[in-house]
Order: sequence, then C-alpha cells, then structure tokens
Amino acid sequence: MRSISLAVTALALTLAGCSQSHEESAAQMADAETVAPAAPQEAKGAADSAAKPLTQDGASAPGQAAQAPRPPQIAYTYQFGFRIAEKAITPLQQRHADLCESKGPQVCRIIAMEQSGAEGDYAYGKLELDVVANQARAFGKELGKIAKGEGGEEVRSAIAGEDLSKQIVDTEARLRARTLLRDRLMEILATRKGSVAELVEAERGVAQVNEEIDQAQSWLAEMKGRVAYSHMTVSYDSSAPGSGGFLHPIRNALGSLGSILGTVIAGIIVVLTALIPITCVVVLLVWGLRRLRTLNRKRRSGDETGDDAAKTMGDSA
Repeated sequence: MRSISLAVTALALTLAGCSQSHEESAAQMADAETVAPAAPQEAKGAADSAAKPLTQDGASAPGQAAQAPRPPQIAYTYQFGFRIAEKAITPLQQRHADLCESKGPQVCRIIAMEQSGAEGDYAYGKLELDVVANQARAFGKELGKIAKGEGGEEVRSAIAGEDLSKQIVDTEARLRARTLLRDRLMEILATRKGSVAELVEAERGVAQVNEEIDQAQSWLAEMKGRVAYSHMTVSYDSSAPGSGGFLHPIRNALGSLGSILGTVIAGIIVVLTALIPITCVVVLLVWGLRRLRTLNRKRRSGDETGDDAAKTMGDSA
C-alpha cells in the first residue's frame, strides 16, 4: 500500500510540473495522496508520458524538435468619443448600431446601448460593441466617417491592449495535465484495482479533477474570446453651451431655480413636522399650569370666605 501511494504521488507531482510552479506542485502532491492508488507500472508509464514534450493539442512531440513560436495573444479595447448636437445623438447612435448589425454577429455584436435625457442643452449616449479583432480599427474609422457625415466630430479615441499570452499558455498546460490525470484515474477505476475505500476515493478524485478541468476550460474560453473580439465603447456628447458671456450665470441661475425652491419647501416641511409635536407638548404644559393656578386661586378664595363667615357669626354671638 505504501508503494502504491508513493507511485500516485509521483504521478501527480510530474503532471503538476507541466503547468504550475514549485509551490503549486507541492500542494497538488498533498492532494494526490487522497486519490485512489494506481499500480506502480501504470504510475511510471503516466509519469514518462507527462515528462515528454507536449504539442499544442496535448500529444507527445516526436524527438526534441522545437515548436514554432506562437503569436502574442493580446486583448484590445477601443474607446471613441463623438460630440454632436443633442437632437442628432439618437440618429447617430442608431446608424452606428445598424452598421454593427449589418456586419453580422460573426464580426460585430451589440453589448449595450443607452441614452440619457436632455438637461438643458446637454445630452449623453453610449454604445458598447464587440468587434472581431482583425477588423476593429477599420470599423472604428467607419464610425468616424458616419459621425462626420451627421455633423459630429471625434473628440476622443484610445486603444489599450492586455497581453494574455502567458495566462493562456499556463491555462492550456494545466488543462492538459489535469486531463491526463483524469484519464489515468479513469483507467484505475476501470480495472477495479484496490479496496472499496480506495475506489471511492478515486471517484472523488475524478470529480475534483473534472471540476478543475471545467474551470480551466471556462478561463481559457473567456481569454480567447477577449483576444478574438475587441471590446469597443462609443460615447456621444452634445455640444454644451459656452462657458463665458453675460447670460451664462443667469442661465445657470434660472436652470437651478426649480431645485432651489424645492429644497426650501422641503426644509419648511421638515421644520413643521418637527414643530408640531413640540408645540402640542408646550400647549399642554401651559394649559396644565394655568389650570393648577386657577384651582389654587379658587381654593384660597373659598378658604377666605369661610374664615369671614366664621368671624361674622362669632361677632353676632
């Protein structure tokens, strides 16, 4: 049993070396001890297969022939900004969206489209697209030509790229290693070698490896999608009024008049809401104090009247 566990440990360590660093390999070696054991001959054969050079599709490369260098895998993002009259934003945005749809979903895809309501002389819109990478720059030029034809001007443009070559290569290597480990574990389950407990652990190991394979495939697909399709953000701004001039502060004051009045009325409502219960309490206290004073006066008056009557009766006697 000890030799079998050591053999599986060597298998997992060799496979992990294809895609991860020394620290990750040590962690996988600890995980491999929980996987079902394989025969020493099977472990040795798997280790030899994993140690051979691998081609891009995961097959062993013949000899030591060097592979052709892969082109860099760069994900590009584009940003374009156009300034145009407020009433022309919607038509221009629609023309850009129509241009994207005319290219077909294999070339251009609409991701998001939004517009803001006009506030005075200002309006805003945004269009987000995914354009196939080898046509993204030409597509951006077409957007500029359409905007110019509608009376707009390009005021902002930017291109940014992120090199995903290393992440893609590492993910592919990890995917090949985990796939090979899964195949070996499936062979162990097929031969039914080992005790019931060991076979149960092997099934758990296969489930865990399948989860890692699915995760790596998702990452790989997401990164390759970013490389194949460039994300493009197109923004639209209306021509804002001039910042100088005699009427500019007056226009701003009139524009904010409604909000000022609303703020004042809201403040009055808050003050009245707070004063109503306070006023009720004060009125009750004043009324109570006056009531007590009135009662005290009546009591004193009754006492004085009784004393005078008693004195009068005493004099008469």
